[in-house]
Amino acid sequence: MPDISSHEPQTALRQHEHPRPLDAGPLHGGSVSPARAPGHAPGWKSEVRQTAIVYAELQLAYDTFNAELFDNSLADCLLTLQRKDRTMGYFSAGRFGNRSKEKLHEIAMNPAYFAVVPLVEIMGTMVHEMCHLWQHQHGIPARRRYHDKEWGDKMEAIGLMPSATGLPGGKKTGDKMADYPIEGGRFLEVCRGLLTRDFQISWYDRFVAYHPGGSATGAAAPGMLAGLPPEGAAIAAVSGVDLAPPALSTTTGSAANKSNRSKYSCSCPIKASVWGKPGLNIFCGDCGATFLEEP
Repeated sequence: MPDISSHEPQTALRQHEHPRPLDAGPLHGGSVSPARAPGHAPGWKSEVRQTAIVYAELQLAYDTFNAELFDNSLADCLLTLQRKDRTMGYFSAGRFGNRSKEKLHEIAMNPAYFAVVPLVEIMGTMVHEMCHLWQHQHGIPARRRYHDKEWGDKMEAIGLMPSATGLPGGKKTGDKMADYPIEGGRFLEVCRGLLTRDFQISWYDRFVAYHPGGSATGAAAPGMLAGLPPEGAAIAAVSGVDLAPPALSTTTGSAANKSNRSKYSCSCPIKASVWGKPGLNIFCGDCGATFLEEP
């Protein structure tokens, strides 16, 4: 099974006071030189292909951070857009293969967050996953989904502070890990350079199944983003983004649908997990401890 490490979003950490007007133009300012479809190819038109634009923007960000934060030491990987629930991004080692039996790593980004978090946080997610790639290449990969000290030390070295809460003082290791930029760190410095170039995230998902409600980036450190171009720290407007209604139950009466289930986990070495309705009081038969309901 491929090793998948994900970046979990932190929700409702602060309210955003400056919504972006619906007609404010491209989502995150600037532009990137897009690839154009070959006009001589049969059936092709000469106008810009939007798929090429989207992935050219992601590739530009990856190449910039690889050069400036990782000394171009990271291998080429496949950048994809994936809507993994409650995850802003993930790294999957050796996920893709070809007929020559070569393997290619994947870094996935969730477009459902592109319209509701600052551009600097989107870039932080990419670098978070690039640190997993760095560890896979140059370190000792941790177990699936776990963020260990080696990964965390690399994050700090390049200017991102690991935190389970997305705030100062949060645990620096664990299965679910957010982060925030370190004031004066290399990550913010490279972001400033990137955002003064021809760069933007042009397209975002208009139909998100949930609203993050806030951003961990800079939430507890005013001035952390000082010096960033406004489009980097500004929150993209929710106007123009339609929140998908919750799934309707297929049963009648008081039966709960699947979206109302909670996950319960035990902290013993077996790491067992179960799903059930909210508020259950469950005990582990191996260690006797109470299963904890995850938020």
